[in-house]
Amino acid sequence: MQEHDCGDHCDHHDHEEHDHHHHGPLEELVTVRDLIRYATSQFNRAGLFFGHGSVDAYDEAVYLVLRTLHLPIDRLEPFLDACIPTAERAEVLDIIQRRVEERIPAAYLTHEAWLGDFRFYVDERVIVPRSFCFELLREGFSPWLRETESVLRTLDLCTGSGCLAILMAHHFPNAAVDAIDLSSDALDVAQQNVVDYGLQNVVRLIKSDVFDALADERYDLILSNPPYVTEESMQVLPEEYLHEPRMALAAGEDGMDIVRRIIAGARRHLTDEGILVVEVGHNRDLVEAAFPALEFVWLSSASEEEKVFLLRADQLPA
Repeated sequence: MQEHDCGDHCDHHDHEEHDHHHHGPLEELVTVRDLIRYATSQFNRAGLFFGHGSVDAYDEAVYLVLRTLHLPIDRLEPFLDACIPTAERAEVLDIIQRRVEERIPAAYLTHEAWLGDFRFYVDERVIVPRSFCFELLREGFSPWLRETESVLRTLDLCTGSGCLAILMAHHFPNAAVDAIDLSSDALDVAQQNVVDYGLQNVVRLIKSDVFDALADERYDLILSNPPYVTEESMQVLPEEYLHEPRMALAAGEDGMDIVRRIIAGARRHLTDEGILVVEVGHNRDLVEAAFPALEFVWLSSASEEEKVFLLRADQLPA
């Protein structure tokens, strides 16, 4: 068992300044394995909530430790027994402590979020991307949309970080993509992501309250992951969500404020064959109660059941 020898080579005077802060962990946690074990225990002990990318405390610990050490986040094995120098350990322990004490979602600590293989810059100006629409996009919304090549215009409504707009640009190679948000802050983040992906000529960012700023634009696909949290749910959200912009979550008493406006206005912005796809979380019952006459199609993806509805243009109110 070699791994504990590495501690002996540490330069002990490095520790002085941290003594008051982390004396135990800094001295005793030497390898990646040690740090991941410690983080997992701390996260479980603190009862953290994981709704922003990771499935559990272990998953989040692995991500934060590897990311903070600038190691590839999908390759843990080669590094498990690597000894981590004091300065790097202090950095990892600091991130672990912030995650626990401030309940900040990991994505805000690392300024990145992943949807599949796509990485997006994020900070507190936008909610953390976690849309199930990205899985549905991979399947191309067949049979409701014709082949992906013939989709020429799409709209991402309530774009936030711009993630779904960027994914649409990827999945529909011939499409011009519009992305709308009411928050100038969110659009600044979206702009950064659009530039990172080199899509300035494909994705057009528009400041608008739902459809208000649009003229006669019509789209083959309008996709939206709008605010849909009910007032009751807002009251009991885990602390992690309170770091996200409230306007990106809260949508009135029944969570339907924005969804109602989307359904009311979508028809005039869809092509004849166009479709509207909206994510509404666990609110299926509320949506169906609000629109008893509409025949919603509820989509399932590999990981999620029926949180997203689809309506064809001809089903929508004129």
